[in-house]
Amino acid sequence: MNKILILGVGNVLLSDEGVGVHALYALEKETWPANVDLLDGGTGGIHLTGDLQEYDTLVMLDATLDDEAPGTIRLLRPRRALDFPPLISAHEIGLQDMITVMALTDKLPDIYLFTVSVKNINEVKIQLSPEIADCIPSLKKQVRKLINRLNAEPAACRL
Repeated sequence: MNKILILGVGNVLLSDEGVGVHALYALEKETWPANVDLLDGGTGGIHLTGDLQEYDTLVMLDATLDDEAPGTIRLLRPRRALDFPPLISAHEIGLQDMITVMALTDKLPDIYLFTVSVKNINEVKIQLSPEIADCIPSLKKQVRKLINRLNAEPAACRL
């Protein structure tokens, strides 16, 4: 069976920049199939490489600084470090390095990246802004839908 990790990344001390971790906390309150693990990656970046290589599929949750309205959710399929969108903080350098290391060692999981568009990354507070907090239920539904689809498909059918 496909071993799946849902990884929330971001800095919860910088409000919306921590949306990936806040979403992960919400997902942790739900029941998941035995082949699905959840991990608060915080700002760990490259230090997570060994743990992540134990999985067939990696579902990442993170903030992105783009021109979309705050709270816009997108699902991306990055295959190498340069495929990641312009994300927002120092932890992203570590994530890009991590992807490069995994690719070089031929132990790169199949990656799905949910991004949430944010506008303010400099506010120091633990709470999310209202528009970002309001998108968490939708993000949870989209993650659940993806996990259900991944568990229903044979590995050979995934792109």
